[in-house]
Amino acid sequence: MADTVLTFKDMCARFDVTPRTLRYYEYIELLSPQKQGRARFYGPREVARMTLILRGRRFGFSLEEIRQWLEIYQKQGTAAQNAAFVAMADRQLAELDRQLADLAAARADLAAVRADALRGIDAPAPPQA
Repeated sequence: MADTVLTFKDMCARFDVTPRTLRYYEYIELLSPQKQGRARFYGPREVARMTLILRGRRFGFSLEEIRQWLEIYQKQGTAAQNAAFVAMADRQLAELDRQLADLAAARADLAAVRADALRGIDAPAPPQA
């Protein structure tokens, strides 16, 4: 085998994923390693796909979106894949912007409640009757 081929164990270590994850990606046809008996070997194509899969997950894309996007390359080529990515990225950027706004509002609410609680700590206790 060439130096660029990784074993199953090497692939897990290189990408810091569990064997279960790697097998699942194969099961849902995101990866197609070469097989020799029960052994799996991952060449440059699979390494590149795994890089894209993990990057897509980090950006918040679903595995199905990633699978469809990877298929576009095989069926229609790079230009179509890039166009699909731009559309996916635009949708995800809008979603991330919405999430950022929600987080900013939640943070502001929490800070206000904290400030109220802090004032309650600093205020003298009312006299008891």
